[in-house]
Amino acid sequence: MLSSSCSKSRIVCASKGKPLTGVVFEPFEEVKKQLLLVPAVPQASLARQKYSDQSEAAINEQINVEYNVSYVYHAMYAYFDRDNVALKGLAKFFKESSEEEREHAEKFMEYQNKRGGKVKLQSILMPLSEFDHVEKGDALYAMELALSLEKLTSEKLLNLHAAATRNNDVQLADFVESEYLQEQVESIKKISEYVAQLRRVGKGHGVWHFDQMLLHEEEVLA
Repeated sequence: MLSSSCSKSRIVCASKGKPLTGVVFEPFEEVKKQLLLVPAVPQASLARQKYSDQSEAAINEQINVEYNVSYVYHAMYAYFDRDNVALKGLAKFFKESSEEEREHAEKFMEYQNKRGGKVKLQSILMPLSEFDHVEKGDALYAMELALSLEKLTSEKLLNLHAAATRNNDVQLADFVESEYLQEQVESIKKISEYVAQLRRVGKGHGVWHFDQMLLHEEEVLA
């Protein structure tokens, strides 16, 4: 049976004096608290919300990681594209890898701006320009280096995810999970297989066949 106060005002009650319907959300009252959080100074971000300084710094570090890895891959592309090396498949693979890592960096930059952080680009180290190896040869040595870089990048991404979790930044954690972690696992698997194949073929004629496989891989898949 409804209480008398509920029956008079015709408001459904779960219990005496506790209406289920009626005004439960007053936007103009509640937004007053949010208005106090909107910065008045022009240098401050208007979009920033629950985005810690630690998350912002971690994003900038990851941008630097992605650009550094991209730079190394670009050096590998230049090496294998030389006229006296002429492994066009490897050159193509490392050029595409460089572009992919640069895209990752740019995506992190876009996310930084989206959350109201400031992108702070850091120095990029000069990579190697020679990738030949007396025992392994250049193809295997470069691919093993690429595998190490992918695992390092994966570790850095996991550290970024951990930093987001520590700071209760659900949005950043979701961004890293959905955009990067699974893709990184797939890259590590693919390059691991390339390393295994190059170890089988040795430094001789098999490298040329492997290179041709990389060069025409998209045609085969099509």
